Amino acid sequence: MKSKFFPRATVLALASCIVAFQAAKAAQEDYEFQLVKNEIKEGNGAVVAVRLLDKRTGAPVSNAVVFATRMDMAPDGMEAMTAPVEVLPSEEPGIYRFKTNLIMAGGWRFSIAAKVQGETETVECRLEFKAVQ
Repeated sequence: MKSKFFPRATVLALASCIVAFQAAKAAQEDYEFQLVKNEIKEGNGAVVAVRLLDKRTGAPVSNAVVFATRMDMAPDGMEAMTAPVEVLPSEEPGIYRFKTNLIMAGGWRFSIAAKVQGETETVECRLEFKAVQ
């Protein structure tokens, strides 16, 4: 008589591996965008830099694919006032730079969405800063 223990143990081990793999996948809340500076000089050619960190390790995250950005003056009640955003080359790991036209001093909101390599969820964030003269 053959034992049914081996097939059952194999199925159980495989199921455990699948559960562990799914639990090991990171979620959006495991990553964080941070402004490098909270005050940026107003004007055309202003550069907004953000840092992307893995909150579990504190390590910078490079090579994320930024696919959505929006710059507006929502903090000052003028969400309809927007500015174009252009991606600039990165100068250091985990820092993402953007050129924009901050046409006036005041509160600005930078909305950003990115895909981290190897993750299924999108990392999204809204960062507020001040444009100063």
